[in-house]
Amino acid sequence: MATDYDAPRKTDDELNEDSLEELKARRTDKSSGAVDEDETEAAEGFELPGADLSNEELSVRVLPRQQDEFTCTSCFLVVHRSQLRESASGQMICTDCAA
Repeated sequence: MATDYDAPRKTDDELNEDSLEELKARRTDKSSGAVDEDETEAAEGFELPGADLSNEELSVRVLPRQQDEFTCTSCFLVVHRSQLRESASGQMICTDCAA
């Protein structure tokens, strides 16, 4: 059950004043508050933030692996040799995967 911490709190006297009929009425009102919403209609109206990039092409310059880099055999990322840790089987693994 969600709690609204910004709402004013009732004192003990006010809580005791709530009658049984009021509490029953509140319970039935909560069930009548359900909203019937069409999920497909809601999904069609939903737009992601930003511009439409469907017709855009990315141009990325890819560099080959340098002499001081290696490819981790666990995560397949190219990292600097200073992060090299060898596994028990002799494979080249980075420090992140070795931990």
